[in-house]
Amino acid sequence: SRHCGAGVGAASLLLKHPGLAAWVGSLCLCSYDMVHYGHSNQLRQARAMGDYLIVGVHTDEEIAKHKGPPVFTQEERYKMVQAIKWVDEIAPGAPYVTTLETLDKYNCDFCVHGDDITLTIDGKDTYEEVKTAGRYRECKRTQGVSTTDLVGRMLLMTKAHHSNIDEDLDYRKHTDNFGKGPKGHSPWTGVSQFLQTSQKIIQFASGKEPQPGDTIIYVAGAFDLFHIGHVDFLEKVHQLAERPYIIAGLHFDQEVNRYKGKNYPIMNIHERTLSVLACRYVSEVVIGAPYAVTADLLDHFKVTLVCHGMTEVVPDKDGSDPYEEPKRRGIFQLVDSGSNLTTDLIVQRIIKNRLEFEARNQKKEAKELAVLEAMKRLEEGKH
Repeated sequence: SRHCGAGVGAASLLLKHPGLAAWVGSLCLCSYDMVHYGHSNQLRQARAMGDYLIVGVHTDEEIAKHKGPPVFTQEERYKMVQAIKWVDEIAPGAPYVTTLETLDKYNCDFCVHGDDITLTIDGKDTYEEVKTAGRYRECKRTQGVSTTDLVGRMLLMTKAHHSNIDEDLDYRKHTDNFGKGPKGHSPWTGVSQFLQTSQKIIQFASGKEPQPGDTIIYVAGAFDLFHIGHVDFLEKVHQLAERPYIIAGLHFDQEVNRYKGKNYPIMNIHERTLSVLACRYVSEVVIGAPYAVTADLLDHFKVTLVCHGMTEVVPDKDGSDPYEEPKRRGIFQLVDSGSNLTTDLIVQRIIKNRLEFEARNQKKEAKELAVLEAMKRLEEGKH
């Protein structure tokens, strides 16, 4: 068997060694109620521990029982996790609590999880059994991102999270209180600033240049809150050529705000860069691409095809069509992803369940703080 189960998208890592008949497996677990670059980074680290990564994904029922309402449906989450380039396979309907039986069932030597805590509905560590048996490994949590913070940005509906304007104080006040229990602040749920580095980009980038015979396809957009609608579109674009090399142009935050309005983008340019680079269909990202697809851009990257989804194309600042040049060259193509999911719809889902999400995060943090207090007492008792 080549399966290991876990998290909402818990990841399970299977190590396949060439020349050996036996499978050496590990299981990496985490809840992906929203799949963001923090989760992708966890899977990247897990994948580096071996040769074959399988991600176990929870059902909606399991998540609702232990955590609260998921943002994405299980089918959406299955597809999102499968689209992360470090994932070789997914195991749908994985159990929330990881047992030795689960590891043995899928021939896994150990499971892998981030260095935060995952608790059941009654406050127990979901990895207690495998930790006791010495079949547990840990990877580092990505600083500066959490589902809690992303939900907070959506609920606030201002653009303060990506600009230096006065309402920034209101935003910080909001995020400081969002999901915060009365007794303190959990280091796992809490928000810290995301700091982009060249090393992070290198870790996520493929590093592969286009080869002779590759079809270089250019797509552009905000790719905000990278979701299943984006994945469906990129998958369709990927299928247009035998050897596709897809370059995604990401617009700067101010540009996205110009044509999207409200508090968009929810994620800033640095966060969106990592989210898109983690997708298996994307070969390269242009950070801060021009809104108009120019002759210079097309010539520089030797683009043979430019694609856009079925969403509305907003004119450039001067009222011109941003795709005028590729259309003139006859290399523009509309691609129907078959998905109607947009960033707007995700935000609507969040706002619709606003009170439920806030209650969920307060409950989660209260549990984490209780565990922290117990760990502190245990440590004090040793001295």
